[in-house]
Amino acid sequence: MIGVRSQNTAVRSQKGKRLSAFSLKRRLWRMLIPCLIVLFLTSGSWAAVITYKDKLGRAVTIPAPVKRAVFFQTYELIPALGIWDRVIGIARWAYNNDLMKATKPDIEKSVPSPGSGMDVNIETLLKLKPDVVITWTSKPETVRFMEEKGLKVIAIYPESLEEFYAVMRLHGRLFGKEKQAEHCIARMESIFKLIKERVRKIPGDKTKKVLWLGGKPTSVACGIGITDDIFKLIGGVNPAAQIPRRNADVPIERIIAWNPDVIFIWGNAGYQVQDIRNNPQWRSIKATREGRVYKAPEWSTWSPRLAPMALWMAMKTYPEYFRDINLDRVMDEFYKKVFGIAYIRVKKIE
Repeated sequence: MIGVRSQNTAVRSQKGKRLSAFSLKRRLWRMLIPCLIVLFLTSGSWAAVITYKDKLGRAVTIPAPVKRAVFFQTYELIPALGIWDRVIGIARWAYNNDLMKATKPDIEKSVPSPGSGMDVNIETLLKLKPDVVITWTSKPETVRFMEEKGLKVIAIYPESLEEFYAVMRLHGRLFGKEKQAEHCIARMESIFKLIKERVRKIPGDKTKKVLWLGGKPTSVACGIGITDDIFKLIGGVNPAAQIPRRNADVPIERIIAWNPDVIFIWGNAGYQVQDIRNNPQWRSIKATREGRVYKAPEWSTWSPRLAPMALWMAMKTYPEYFRDINLDRVMDEFYKKVFGIAYIRVKKIE
């Protein structure tokens, strides 16, 4: 038939072998696909752009996945997400953090510190050329200063457990580690579920009043914040929750009037349990009289370790409901599954 070329039209290869049009197309695609993959990976066209409205209300746009990050906060998410290779700077506080030292023993030598979110060494920070700086909101003027120097800065301050989960998921998106972030949240939820199942059995008249003391003995955690969320989760009543703030300094007379059953002291506070017990002003308080004042581990509440800390607090508040729980065993399983390290290795540094 004249003037008609069917799909079976054939050409000859270099070896003279007849190739159909279909075979020819397939060969061409086989040659092109590797080239396209190389182009895809090297051009950066695979990167997404994340726009995040941070706690200061600023919309921050950042190409992701981030390759060079400085952590002034949330650095305990680094081993949890497995992103040490993306960290080019870290808060100096991380050098004294047990989890950081256990998961990165050479941290002081291998990861420079441009100070902290409170006192940034801007010259060191600029030399690092980060894609993003993750800090907190406590010094907005410092955030603005870093921005004026051309840096991308995300300021966080999670004020509830849900907000902390959102921060974890943000880190997952920034570093392309969404699955790891969800894995961490799931492990935390597993411990929270254990706590809820136990405290659900506690009769209403057996509920304990619990108080969290901060940097000063009269600085208390109030009704806004993760600490108050944890108190609710462990079945405790925070008498300071009536104050609609994160923290507040209150007169000792007010604490005496609250008469808490259990008192927890922030792990980084500069005073000890004995300072409370030996102070005559505190002796009339039930928690002091009954020896139920505890100093928390020096862990950040902005960390997956919030979950084992909540379990520790629940066990201190209601020991009779957790007698069968081996805390070290739970911790070890959690550390291995979340941070990839045995708890005993971290505990040696605590």
